[in-house]
Amino acid sequence: MLKTAHPRRRAALAILAALAPIAAILTVVAVPAANASAVPGPPAGWTTVFSDNFSGAAGTGVNTANWLYDTGTSYPGGAGNWGTGEVESETTSTANVYQDGNGHLVINPIRDAAGNWTSGRIETQNSSFAAPPGGEMEMTASIEQPNPGNGLGYWPAFWAMGSAARGVGATNWPSIGEFDIMEDVNALSEVSHTFHCGVDPGGPCNETNGISSNLLACGGCQTGYHTYSIIVDRTNTSAEQLRFYTDGNLQWTVNENQVPVATWQAAVDHGFFMILNVAVGGAYPNRICNCTTPTSATSSGAGMSVGYVAVYETGSGVTTTPTTAPPTTTPPTTTAPPTTAPPTTTPPGGKQCTTTATSNISADCFSTSQGSAPVSAAGDTNPAGVDGNQVAQLSNGTWLEYPGVNFGTGSSQFDARAASGASGGVSGLVNVVLDNPSNAPIGSFAIGNTGGWTSWRTIPANITTTTGTHNVYLEFQSGAGGNPPYVSLHYFSFPAH
Repeated sequence: MLKTAHPRRRAALAILAALAPIAAILTVVAVPAANASAVPGPPAGWTTVFSDNFSGAAGTGVNTANWLYDTGTSYPGGAGNWGTGEVESETTSTANVYQDGNGHLVINPIRDAAGNWTSGRIETQNSSFAAPPGGEMEMTASIEQPNPGNGLGYWPAFWAMGSAARGVGATNWPSIGEFDIMEDVNALSEVSHTFHCGVDPGGPCNETNGISSNLLACGGCQTGYHTYSIIVDRTNTSAEQLRFYTDGNLQWTVNENQVPVATWQAAVDHGFFMILNVAVGGAYPNRICNCTTPTSATSSGAGMSVGYVAVYETGSGVTTTPTTAPPTTTPPTTTAPPTTAPPTTTPPGGKQCTTTATSNISADCFSTSQGSAPVSAAGDTNPAGVDGNQVAQLSNGTWLEYPGVNFGTGSSQFDARAASGASGGVSGLVNVVLDNPSNAPIGSFAIGNTGGWTSWRTIPANITTTTGTHNVYLEFQSGAGGNPPYVSLHYFSFPAH
């Protein structure tokens, strides 16, 4: 949450017409949803390294052997308003942070008669939670999001920050890494997952937005306990991965090859501490509502309730599945439409690309003819092997149309291959639109500098679940007016369920 703006999906683009099946099916440990404070035991081969089920007496504060309180509006020596523009002051008061006597922690934002807000923010004392080389680490929590009558400005979060933030007021953010495992704003009953790294602004993680899922539908998340988890997977230390889950369902993935190796290592390969808080106001809720929050109508006293938190670790050679249990009701599988507004008119500079149903599609739409052979990602290290199969340096307002793309039985994933050498580290946005350029996007992704125009990366992202056959439009928008061009496109695909 140490940022001044927040999630837009980051991806780059290109296309494969044939859809590939997803190879993995998730399994979870069954824990009754009604018993939200029962910490699941670790699967075989895993070890529980931390847990708290908040079993203290009603009205008591947290166990300070496990937790420390953040107070005021910043870390000592750190950015004001916690670096996000939020307006509350954090306290140790049991009016703001308390155990309810029924196995839950409550973090409760309160507005006083003068209009000032207080709330709570706690961190684990332990800052060494880490995936060992060749192994994995999972952080998980059971949470009921706040359910205010008017939630403008509410910003509940479960997240983690790199241990090196301590002692320097987090002034080394975002290079030390941040995992936003659960965030919602404005009481939308949604959830976003984000990875922060590199430098701010810009950089390989497109800060201050980060590499994010954007807000996804989270039905029932304000009226019942749902589990939110991250697995840091270092089983292959040359191809590490972050996987974000809600109720045991994989929702967002970030791969090591999306950023430079040194950036990833500085942000991931070390210890972390966990944070629970409810902010009020700030850049994220303001951006989503396009307003200033909180307002005089924002409800006071709607707390976030936490049933448990836990951290599990494992060495090499153990299957990676989240330990958290889904609720008794089936969670939604369809991603909510992204918050980025679609263009109101067909962008200029469009180009129709040829598609086929049986082979990968060359993305070289601006040349005189399509390539006849599938594009091979293996050629990416050799610019000469890629340059003939790309749409080079697309600028603001450009769009590409791929007619007749068959999504088959359904896809909720978008895999992209792109490169950008845009100056300043920030490139722009890409909207993925179906059937008509003026329709709302099924996904919108921020594009960051990948390290150069021949530095190709494959980037996964989530989209609204889609079936059938559609015309696909890729609509390019640059935050800097499209000068210089900001992304080159190799291929993309929509993997099947």
